[in-house]
Amino acid sequence: MSTASVPTTATFARRKPPAHVRRKRFLVGLANYSLVIVAAALFIAPFVFIFLTSLMTNDQALSPHLWPHPFRWQNFVDVFHKSPLWRWTLNSLIYMSLATLGLLLSSIPVAYALSRLRWRGRDAVFIVVLIALMLPPQVSVVPLYVMWAKAHLVGTLWPLIIPNCFGDAFSIFLLRQFFMTIPEEYLDAARVDGCGEFRILTTVVCRLAKPGIAAVALFSILYTFNDFFLPLLYTIDSPSHWTVPIGLAQFRSLHQVQWNLTMAATLLVMAPVVLLFFAAQRVFVEGVTLTGVKG
Repeated sequence: MSTASVPTTATFARRKPPAHVRRKRFLVGLANYSLVIVAAALFIAPFVFIFLTSLMTNDQALSPHLWPHPFRWQNFVDVFHKSPLWRWTLNSLIYMSLATLGLLLSSIPVAYALSRLRWRGRDAVFIVVLIALMLPPQVSVVPLYVMWAKAHLVGTLWPLIIPNCFGDAFSIFLLRQFFMTIPEEYLDAARVDGCGEFRILTTVVCRLAKPGIAAVALFSILYTFNDFFLPLLYTIDSPSHWTVPIGLAQFRSLHQVQWNLTMAATLLVMAPVVLLFFAAQRVFVEGVTLTGVKG
């Protein structure tokens, strides 16, 4: 005679860790959070100092006091009266937008050709791109300056914009690595439907590679907006074409005693870049991290 066994469900209570283990975990977590808080405070301290100094009067900025009394918001208005900050910002926006647009239009097709098209000499061309990536830009400064001087473009923004229309080694490398992560099946399906390579690039690859393209664009925006060396080289004798870094350096030399105005101008220049980075931080991190998945 057989008896049916009734299944039983056993419940297991989670054992509580010993007291010394819990104490060790608490101390480790406390130490980690303390280090993070200290590092964050050290990072934020210069920005807080710039902000507080920008709200001081001229006498307060030269005193040892760190807290402004009273808060002088008029400094941000005086900056525009004592310097053509709007003109510098417009020049930086022109340089930043045209250079970024030319960089994307020229680097995306090259990166697609190096990642998805099979042609003789592709690996050799990619090695040339890597070699160009390792060369510092100061190597080509003298011949390029001579070329732009003979073309009578020195003193304008064109020597800063035109080279970006021929691609950039870093951008090509970053986009090529990102394009390698796109599954080949998507491209094959588009070819079966009768799409050409240009249409595949514009309708399939560019849509799937939005994080990588956004990361390259953000890199270009931050670089061109903060670029000091090349605008100083080509536009130093033409104040009407100064960008924000050049104008801010000249403003500091003219008003170096008035640290409150200098800090106010610095804060106005720095704020848009910081806000842009935090607004696009998710896309930026995603575009950079996914480039190392394959390739």
